Amino acid sequence: MRWLLTGLLLCAGAAAAAAPADNVVEAHGPADGGAPAWSITTTAPAGWTKDCCTYASAIGVNYVLYQGEWTGKPDRVMVLNVWPAKLSSLDDELQDDRKHYLQTDPAGKVGDFPISNAHMPCKGVMYTGSDHVDDVVVFCDPGKSAGIRYSWSMTIGQGDPKTQAVVDAFKQVVEKSSYTKYVPPPSAVKKAAEH
Repeated sequence: MRWLLTGLLLCAGAAAAAAPADNVVEAHGPADGGAPAWSITTTAPAGWTKDCCTYASAIGVNYVLYQGEWTGKPDRVMVLNVWPAKLSSLDDELQDDRKHYLQTDPAGKVGDFPISNAHMPCKGVMYTGSDHVDDVVVFCDPGKSAGIRYSWSMTIGQGDPKTQAVVDAFKQVVEKSSYTKYVPPPSAVKKAAEH
């Protein structure tokens, strides 16, 4: 009996270890042209709400992370955007974004946002807007075979007393982000075949 109880406890522990943690973020999308289906994973900061399919879908992005109730305002909302790679390099993506930003806000300022992602090259920029709103954007390139690029971005009101904590949380999300080719679980493939 003792061996049976020990075995059940070991099985329960293994099942708990295999279950995804509540703070795991996984966004995935279908193949698009030459780009295979993709998955971007990271870790959500404690106390942040994860959303792939309600608010993110409504505003046309792949994923959002936010604190408290959804307000529909961009302030302190981390946004993941994924797109098929069209420009030749990460530098070109960054340059194109800077150009568009300064066309929208010619009095805005552009600064570097240092970032270190162990999984792939990422480059960040901090926009200081003349509208008293800052935008931080980080572009990542999982490699040519992925066929995609993605960005994490967030808007922060200038003078926000929580700026440093929110920027640190944002940096954590970006630095822990990783890419894999997405392979749907067998149950999802079976459901799709039944429709």
